[in-house]
Parts: sequence; C-alpha cells; structure tokens
Amino acid sequence: MSTERQLGEVRFLTVAEVATIMRVSKMTVYRMVHAGELPAIRVGRSFRVPEDEVHRYLRGSYVDTA
Repeated sequence: MSTERQLGEVRFLTVAEVATIMRVSKMTVYRMVHAGELPAIRVGRSFRVPEDEVHRYLRGSYVDTA
C-alpha cells in the first residue's frame, strides 16, 4: 500500500478535539505535542493529531489501581 493512500485513510483531529477526548485543556495538548509525547503534523499555523495516536497514547497511559 502506498504512503499517499495510507495518509488518506488517517483521520486527523484538531487540538480542541483531542482536548475534548482526553478531557484536558488545549494548552495541555499543545505541551504534549511540543514535548514529542503526542505526534502531530502542522497545517499552516495549527496542528493536527492522528486519531489513532490519541488512542495509542491513552492506552499506553492507562494505570491500573489496586
């Protein structure tokens, strides 16, 4: 499968959408992007985060309490 086709199938979310899903502020999402914790692409002056990466981050951050 070509890279172009793969990217065409990716659903990108805005910072505001990511913040809503994660129930954090937009500033927290911006910090995560700038720190490299959450991959994103830049579109003009704004960022877009692949939806799969948001879910991967949340799964990896899950803490099981006693």
